[in-house]
Amino acid sequence: MNAADQATSLETANKIAALVNLMKREFPGVKVNLRPWINDPETLEWMDPESIDMGFNLPPGHTLLQLRLQGQRLIGVDASCFGPFGDERWKFSTIGSWRFLGSSPPAPEFQDKLKRICREVFAIFNPAGLNGDRP
Repeated sequence: MNAADQATSLETANKIAALVNLMKREFPGVKVNLRPWINDPETLEWMDPESIDMGFNLPPGHTLLQLRLQGQRLIGVDASCFGPFGDERWKFSTIGSWRFLGSSPPAPEFQDKLKRICREVFAIFNPAGLNGDRP
């Protein structure tokens, strides 16, 4: 679900802002979209009401970042990068092996940055425990 729509409490809004600041720290000049999904009936049918979704224009392409929640706990982060024609270049998930898959994986430096950001996101959303299946 769009991050802008999930910011229904001060706590959640602060966590989303902290993630945006992490991305801006690691990728100066990044553009953020807190409403990557169109709110039409077809799209709403497929959205996960327990996720926080946002888009970023990063060097390898447009990246959709989805925070997977179970209640108030973050259980995983999924990322998918798309090229200018909507083709998926790569995907990444912290649920499982923390590996980048796809036809055009990003450079190792980018991969390291995104993994570091994901670790920090777990610390922000789950300050007292569950921090994913970190490698």
